[in-house]
Amino acid sequence: MMSKKEEFEQLLRSTCREGVENVLARIESLGFFIAPASTRFHLNYAGGLVEHSLNVCYAAMDVREVMVKRNPQLAAALPVESVIIASLLHDVCKSDIYRPTTKRQKSDSGTWADVPGYDVDYSNFPLGHGEKSVIMLLQSGLRMTNDEIMAIRWHMNAWELSLQSADAKGNYAKAKDICPLLTLISAADGLASGLLED
Repeated sequence: MMSKKEEFEQLLRSTCREGVENVLARIESLGFFIAPASTRFHLNYAGGLVEHSLNVCYAAMDVREVMVKRNPQLAAALPVESVIIASLLHDVCKSDIYRPTTKRQKSDSGTWADVPGYDVDYSNFPLGHGEKSVIMLLQSGLRMTNDEIMAIRWHMNAWELSLQSADAKGNYAKAKDICPLLTLISAADGLASGLLED
């Protein structure tokens, strides 16, 4: 049976995209494959980030298949390799932000105990979520389409929109209008974290 890391690598390599090997080397060196997906919500344990990325990829592929059956014209707007790249790599920004720590937690019986957990430290590369992922990928030499860039950049806006400027909100609205991949990745991220990982 393949490990989550091997599964991730095989899926990403299946795109045959220029720069994939550089991305894999970089995210491994940053701790992507041992990082949690979050500090206290979904998959907040070692290896949770790669598991979440795979869950988003499979959810996106499943939703894509259903939508293309209903509207065959979507196949051209949602190429499989773009779905794989955007879904697997949407959260690479989290590769280097989690630090193991000990937290206090109250048990069901009402007693407090030390439990392992994670803190967040953005000091290595303090940028916003989506744009940090895009920049890291481009710096690694990954050849990306405009749709992949928009999908990764804006995938969090369902949760961040109230914090954005009027210009950013307008850019997000325009990206959503012209980029079906953005809608797919954002939905798959929510389905994975809200249904598969809750």
